[in-house]
Amino acid sequence: MNLLQQFSDKYTKDEAPQVNVGDTVRVHIRVKEGSRERIQVFEGTVIAKKHGGVEESFTVRRISYGVGVEKVFPLHAPTIEKVETVRKGKVRRAKLYYLRDRVGKAAKVKEDL
Repeated sequence: MNLLQQFSDKYTKDEAPQVNVGDTVRVHIRVKEGSRERIQVFEGTVIAKKHGGVEESFTVRRISYGVGVEKVFPLHAPTIEKVETVRKGKVRRAKLYYLRDRVGKAAKVKEDL
């Protein structure tokens, strides 16, 4: 068990970003294209969080050109530069998969004050 703990401590971030389901977040990802490197931003609503520890991940959904796009980000991945919380969401579910079926204002999450 100690060996597993050492492995997970090696790959976890010291200050992991605080991400909650329902929040609108802006994820800054480091993208490598050939010899060049740039930062790409993906903004959307967090619809799910999974697992814990090293393999913890969160799913972000947004509508891009009328098409729903979802990306799963590992929380402790070295390619994730930072995660900004744009607004807090007030939800009563752990998974917001029902947002996939909704369009327009119905797909919006209320803001938590």
